[in-house]
Amino acid sequence: QVQLVESGGGSVQAGGSLRLSCGTSGYTYSRRCMGWFRQAPGKEREGIASIDNDGLGSYAASVKGRFTISQDNAKKTLYLQMNSLKPEDTAMYYCAAGPGGACLRSPVYYNYWGQGTQVTVSS
Repeated sequence: QVQLVESGGGSVQAGGSLRLSCGTSGYTYSRRCMGWFRQAPGKEREGIASIDNDGLGSYAASVKGRFTISQDNAKKTLYLQMNSLKPEDTAMYYCAAGPGGACLRSPVYYNYWGQGTQVTVSS
């Protein structure tokens, strides 16, 4: 049984930083993509960062240069370092896992999801 558990969300002022973690277990694909998504109220789920087995990351324009995705394969943990946070970054953040491939940031390529962790950025 695949499980993804996010942590590290919270409330922060604009310009601040947060680090999200996603612990994984039960994932058996030899190659996989991992991604971070976010969804604000009334908006579609947005893929903001993805990473493949080799550690190659990809970012949405809205977070590029501010957010960094990384993984610790030994700990089976995915991270998202978020710097220079803005009020528009406020959303529920989800980690997701899917079979290896191009590691695109569309939700359709991911078949396992965590429950989410809330990030709130105040101005």
